[in-house]
Amino acid sequence: MDISSAEQRILHLLAQGGNIELIRNNDRKIETLRLNTREGWIFSQIDIITFRKLKRKRAIASSGGKPYRITSRGLELVRSQLDNR
Repeated sequence: MDISSAEQRILHLLAQGGNIELIRNNDRKIETLRLNTREGWIFSQIDIITFRKLKRKRAIASSGGKPYRITSRGLELVRSQLDNR
């Protein structure tokens, strides 16, 4: 299955130890997304459409109310690069 370059970039950050936090408003709707890298930086180029695509492809998942992380399916989809750990 092909994934876009934006999805690929996000999966690389998640594979290196990042996570995606959802920030919701009072109506429990998603207000913003925040992708935290392993170094503590915030990646700002994630949008709700890309997030939903990754979720639909089962590349990311959340368990127990924790932030979203990459799944084993996501690791299969991501193309390896030298800086992945």
